[in-house]
Amino acid sequence: MEIRRAADRAVTRTSWLESRHSFSFGGHYDPDNTHHGLLLVNNDDLVQPDAGFATHPHRDMEIVTWVLQGALTHRDSTGNHGVIYPGLAQRMSAGSGILHSEENDSSTEPVHFVQMWVIPDETGISPGYQQHEIDAELLCSGLVTIASGMPGHDAAITLHNRNAALHGARLRCGDAIELPAAPYLHLFVPRGRLTCEGIGDLEQGDAVRCTDADGRRVTASEPSELLIWEMHATLGD
Repeated sequence: MEIRRAADRAVTRTSWLESRHSFSFGGHYDPDNTHHGLLLVNNDDLVQPDAGFATHPHRDMEIVTWVLQGALTHRDSTGNHGVIYPGLAQRMSAGSGILHSEENDSSTEPVHFVQMWVIPDETGISPGYQQHEIDAELLCSGLVTIASGMPGHDAAITLHNRNAALHGARLRCGDAIELPAAPYLHLFVPRGRLTCEGIGDLEQGDAVRCTDADGRRVTASEPSELLIWEMHATLGD
């Protein structure tokens, strides 16, 4: 079990973007920090009003976007166009190649979101897009499966990876949940503060990387949100 503190993340800063990287990304390369399990990217992004990522390409990647505050406009080369907001799960399958842009939908308020990338089981699939709103009461009632390719999972959106699932929850102060048991687990705290059994306090931006996770409990010390990747393989398996 490895704790990665928020302050230790690499940061990309521009006039319109503050992006904090849990793993190597862009010009921030660390050969000892390229992935955990099947998760290659966990970017915690804050984009200023009337700004965003201009049209750019992706290939052979499952990209999940989860908005925490504000709204993000998505456009891609397959004709998809929509606004992503808190509680709306979105997945873009880059497949054989796709172009897309992501821009703040507001001219007055920043947008805060987490973007996560996992590899697909097969390369060269047809590019795809999926989104689905998750009821706020459901997110506040316990651990909810946001995205999954694992058999038997009732997820809001699907992944083209049979060994990966993303779960999320919004916890009130004192609420507790049990983490999934899995060979690889990545717990990220995008906001709030938690106490994890056997670990201690986790602050906003902290992450825990587990191998052979055994179903520990986490308890919210204040209103919090968490994102958990359950993975039953790693790169190269």
